[in-house]
Parts: sequence; C-alpha cells; structure tokens
Amino acid sequence: MSYKDVYARWKADPEAFWMEQAEAIDWVKKPSKALWDENAPIYEWFKDGLVNACWNAVDRHVAAGRGPQYAIIYDSPITGRTHKITYSELRNRVATLAGALKAKGIEKGDRVIIYMPMVPEALEAMLACARLGAIHSVVFGGFAAHELAVRIDDAKPKAILAASCGIEPGRVVHYKPLLDAAIEQATHKPDFCVILQREQEVAKMIEGRDFGWHSFQYGAQPADCVPVEGDHPAYILYTSGTTGQPKGVVRPTAGHLVALNWTMKNIFNVDPGEVFWAASDVGWVVGHSYITYGPLVHGNTTVVFEGKPVGTPDAGTFWRVIQDHKVASFFTAPTAFRAIKREDPKGELASQYDLSSLRALFLAGERADSDTILWAQKTLKVPVIDHWWQTESGWPMVANPLGIEELPVKLGSPTVPMPGYDVQILDEGGQPMKPGELGAIAVKLPLPPGTLPTLWNAEARFRKAYLEHFPGYYETGDAGYIDEDGYLYVMARTDDVINVAGHRLSTGAMEEVLAGHQDVAECAVIGVTDALKGQLPLGFLCLNKGTNRPEDEIVRECIGLVREKIGPVAAFKLGCVVNRLPKTRSGKILRATMVKIADSQPFKIPATIDDPEILDEIRLALQGLGYAR
Repeated sequence: MSYKDVYARWKADPEAFWMEQAEAIDWVKKPSKALWDENAPIYEWFKDGLVNACWNAVDRHVAAGRGPQYAIIYDSPITGRTHKITYSELRNRVATLAGALKAKGIEKGDRVIIYMPMVPEALEAMLACARLGAIHSVVFGGFAAHELAVRIDDAKPKAILAASCGIEPGRVVHYKPLLDAAIEQATHKPDFCVILQREQEVAKMIEGRDFGWHSFQYGAQPADCVPVEGDHPAYILYTSGTTGQPKGVVRPTAGHLVALNWTMKNIFNVDPGEVFWAASDVGWVVGHSYITYGPLVHGNTTVVFEGKPVGTPDAGTFWRVIQDHKVASFFTAPTAFRAIKREDPKGELASQYDLSSLRALFLAGERADSDTILWAQKTLKVPVIDHWWQTESGWPMVANPLGIEELPVKLGSPTVPMPGYDVQILDEGGQPMKPGELGAIAVKLPLPPGTLPTLWNAEARFRKAYLEHFPGYYETGDAGYIDEDGYLYVMARTDDVINVAGHRLSTGAMEEVLAGHQDVAECAVIGVTDALKGQLPLGFLCLNKGTNRPEDEIVRECIGLVREKIGPVAAFKLGCVVNRLPKTRSGKILRATMVKIADSQPFKIPATIDDPEILDEIRLALQGLGYAR
C-alpha cells in the first residue's frame, strides 16, 4: 500500500482507521469507539477503553515469550559503563519499584515527579508510575531549583524520584541540593523522595523524607498493573510557555500507546526485536515517546545513552554506539550532527566503524538545514529523514513514512503529513493559502490520538494558546508553506518571520543559505529593530574547526550569498562570527533571547539554557555591530 493510499484511507474514515490501529495493543476492556467529540473543540480518544501502559511496554512481551530479549541497553561513555536489561528483568525491576511506591501510598491519579539523568532507573521510574496508574512528570535533570519548584507547585506530586547527581563531561551536576532548594521554595511539599545514590556523588539525605533507591524497595511486594481509562493522563510534560509560566502538556494513555506503536513500523521502519536509538533525554518529549514508550510498546530494544555527540570521548561516539549495539534506526537532533560536522568536517571518523546495521537516520527538534542533511547522507550512506513534530503532538506530524513507502527527499522539507494530521497553511484571517505561500502552519481539528487534549489544570490557557486564533484548527506556532506536491516546509517559528520594509521574510531561509557556506558549521539569523525598515536580519556564524581564513572575509561572502540566493529584498548586511550559539539543553537555538539582547530589552535567562555564559559573548558581538547598548 502506498503512502497516498494509507493517508486517503485515514481521511475517508478516521474512526475505522484508528480502531484498526488500536487492535495492535493489549486492552483490559476494548473501547466502544475511537473518537469522543461531544465536548468539541476538546476531543478525546478511546475514552471508555481500559488499558495499562506498563503492561503494553513490558509485561506483554514477557508473556509472549520474549523475556530474554534486551529491552534496554544503557551505554554511558561518561562513566565507562554499559549495562543490558532484558524484558524479564525490566518487568521484575519495575514491578518491585511500583510495589514499594504502592506501599507508601502512591495510587492511580497521584502525581510523581521524576528528576533524573540518562540512566535506566529513569525509565523504570516512568514505567512504575504507569503500572500503578500514577501520573508522572519528568523534569529535566539539573533544572534550576526555582523551575523545579514551579513544576512542584503546578503538579502537586505525592512523591519525587531523583538521583544524587548527573554527570557531564568534566563535571558533576549536584541534583540533590537543587531538589532540596526546590522543595523548600515550593508551597506544595511531597510526602517523600526516593534518591538513586550514584557513586560519583553520595547525597545528604533528610531523615524521614528521603529514602535510598535500593533500601526503599527492599522486601517490597511486586505490584500488578492497574487498568486505567483510555483518556487517563499517562504523564504531564512541561514545555516552556511564553509567559514564563510553564505549560503542562497532558498525554492521554490509550491514544499515545496506539499512535506510538503505529509510528515505530510505519515511520521509523523497525520490527520488534530490532535496536532503536533516540539520542535525546528523558526530560524531553523525544525521551518519553522514543526512548521509553514507543520502542518498548513495539517490542524493540531501546538505547539509553549518557554522553554527548562530541567530547565523550570524541566526535565518533555516535558511530561507536551504532556499531556496538547494531542500531537499525537512529534519531537525534540536527544540532548534534552540526556539532559532529564541526569537529570532523570530512566525516573521517565514521569510516573507522562498522555501521552496516544502520538503515536510516531521523532528525528533528530544529530545522535540518540542507548542508547538514547532505553531510549526513554522504557520511552514513543511508536515508536521512527530517521530520517535524512538537511536545504537544507527542509523535511526528509530518514525516517520510519509511515503513509504508520511502518518498523522494526534498531538502528543507520534513516531507508530508502523517495520517491523523490535516495540515494547512493559513493567512492572518484564517483563510487557506496557495501552494508556495508563506503563512501560519495549522492542523484541522480533531488532532489524532496521542496528542494533547488539554493543559494540566489550565483548559482556558489551552484554548487561548492553541485553538482561539484559528477556530476549527490547532495553531502550531510555526510558519511555512506547502509546495505543489504536498510537501511541507517549516521555515521558522511564527515569531521568527521578520518584516523587512513590508516584506515577510523567513529567517530559516536565510539560515539555509548561510549554512551552505563551506566554512560555516552552524548559524542563526534573528530580526533586529531598525528605524527605517522595521526589522533587519542579522546573522551569527560559527565556523568549522580548523578554519583559518579572516573572519570579516567569511562574513562578506555570506552577505553576498544571501543577496544572491534570496535577493536584495532581504536587506541582509549584518553578520558576525561567534564561537557558539545559546541553546536549550535539547539543542534549540534561543533566537527570541538573542533578539531581546540586540534590542536592549529586559529578558529572563531561560531555565532550559545549556550555558548562560554564552549570552555575554553574544552581547559583545552585538555591541561590535552597534546593538545591545
């Protein structure tokens, strides 16, 4: 069956399509129908079914005789450890942890915050919550105390599961003091905390509140899986909101099991038993969907990697992991590949490893520029697939469905909408635009199973943020266009479309041109305020390692390239070289923060920033161009 056939089948009868996909997971009680739309525009899926996410991710594979298969491969170049856990072992570990939590009063509907690094215990904590019907909320390990406190007050957890520390190249991140400070700041107090003591740092425990990970579980009765309704929240995942108040995205249990299971074969093209690796973090949506639930529900082996693309120990670490664990399908952020390409521009390290198991590379999280995709294609000699989705959607909205049909790749496009997503480009008034015209990317309601039905305790905010601007649509906050063949091009966040003398221009299109320069490893374009034209584009360039040409010469060439490829209308005349760009820990470039610095506006240092010191370097570079006064 071709992609067109599958998409048309969904469009003709979404109800039948999703009921058919629902057959692939185990139900305690099957749902009577797929979509519940009585409360539109708030939609729910598989609402009257009964299901358990942990059973589907772990126990059913053991029951089917696949217990000896590895469920998790933990690979930590930072600590020098590798540890493999079978499905049988995972079931026993999760059931025991769930039993210990149950004995301390955790039950269906209770919230549990998980604050951990990339270790198998983080996945076990998530699955133990799912086993009991408790709602987990993973907060990225090492998040600042204030940000953790805000999430504690919003989710009101009965318990917090944390680690004593996280380990970064060359430093230990002390989690426990951050956790203690957050609990002190928060109005809501958890009943208890469970701390995984790591040998790199043993944390100080608070008598009566804190329990050691292993002693806490000692002698606990393994817990059974608790059935929950299809619309019961599996988890809350906070995504940064524009107001500074984080938004708690709610993930309904049944829909996400059905949708993720469908994607593993149809998009990522892996079969049960094969190794799937998403090099992300459990604190992000990718970690929920494609390190934990997706691969495990589908019966794959998932890789939990505690390291970085470069520096642990070098830019070949990804290739080593693919070789050592025979990874079939690999998913990471374009940022990671740009970092590798900057260290090893010719891709020489890849030739030192056996990458024959790898069938495809998937990129998401930031726009994948053509230069990075071409470099990855040349280096890995496999399809390099850009795909596009959000924390809110929980799974790819637009992709190249390798398991259905490998569609031709068009550089700069994440390809076509997946079943469930009727993606349209709208103008300011909410009217559909013609092919090739730049506008707001919106998805016709209802959204498919597994997407957010609301925000945690904030339905009014959910409606305002996503539904009100374009009635009948979900507003993605991204801007782009659809070409004559139905391929989507995501050009920028709506905020990153700049207005130069009345012309709406995409910063993403300019970045695409700059990234094509032979000496540029990475770049970002922002719009700065200009008295005459309203806004002007300004480019930041990070150069490849070993580039020794004069910087001003490279900047001049880049300005010329934009003029040649986009035209004088872009008014691109400002550029500077910087060592690195300010990013979130998941690799997103903090363009909005850079705009505020340039325009000398007050700003709050984002909680997700990887290294706040980079902002000083950006400020100095901007001052050199006459901005950030």
